[in-house]
Amino acid sequence: MIVAPSFEPGTLLGVAERRARAAREAGALQPFASRLRFVADGGIRFIVRVLASLETKEGEQVRRRLAASAGTPPVNPFLPYDERLFVADISPSHLCLLNKFNVVDRHILIVTRAYEDQEAALTAADLSALALCLSEIDGLGFFNGGTFAGASQPHKHLQLVPLPLAAEGPPLPVEAALADVLAAAPGEPIRAAGLPFRHVGCRLPDATAGALEEAYRGLLAAAGLFAGKLDREAGEKLLPPYNLLVTRTWMLLIPRTREKVEGISINALGFAGSLVVRDETQMATVTQLGPMRMLRAAALPAHAR
Repeated sequence: MIVAPSFEPGTLLGVAERRARAAREAGALQPFASRLRFVADGGIRFIVRVLASLETKEGEQVRRRLAASAGTPPVNPFLPYDERLFVADISPSHLCLLNKFNVVDRHILIVTRAYEDQEAALTAADLSALALCLSEIDGLGFFNGGTFAGASQPHKHLQLVPLPLAAEGPPLPVEAALADVLAAAPGEPIRAAGLPFRHVGCRLPDATAGALEEAYRGLLAAAGLFAGKLDREAGEKLLPPYNLLVTRTWMLLIPRTREKVEGISINALGFAGSLVVRDETQMATVTQLGPMRMLRAAALPAHAR
């Protein structure tokens, strides 16, 4: 049993970069080229990436749907995982992989070794693995809790992308609307006046495993999703769909109602202020509707209880 990380402290980002170069050369990593656009809405300068192609990923999604309709068990890309996408061992319960279909460079996945459901509550072990990765990489950790929250795989995995989210624009667009959260006492669940959809956030005293666990438990309770210990039993409890955003200084939870708005998929990164669209037609939709209106449609009204 592996009991310690397989990398030296302070080296995880460098390890991920080296693994990514090798995976690209081997054809295992299939990043999507994109054109960068910006749309200002609701006080946030949203990043919008217009993709050149989604054929490979969509092909895999179609195959999974066909297999499901035929009664064939869906393929789990994490059991076994592609060795060429392996980055590092994180803990006895978690490992780190490259995101095969990445839009943002050095996008990593924090995956449970044994199968756990993506709709299950995060456990102390999940948050400990995330805390370790955040201590190594100043980035945005996020979680798509279920299909309606943008999850494309049922095997539990958190994700992390280094900051800034793009070479141009703000490092993390949503922070422009989080003044209320950042001014509150550490750990106090609060709503940000600048976000017109149901959510709850808090400032973190630090990004240790204990702080993340306490904050997550508090936000779940404040959102009415779950109250209790984040133990093995909690990891078996399926929750309603939600997105979770985590940095070294704050945490934000957003309950969800649907994955797509006008055919455009929205996951946790959308609520961070970073959207991805298929083509210029979808880009026009984002411009016309406004990103904030799309986020409201994918979440719940701000006044909902």
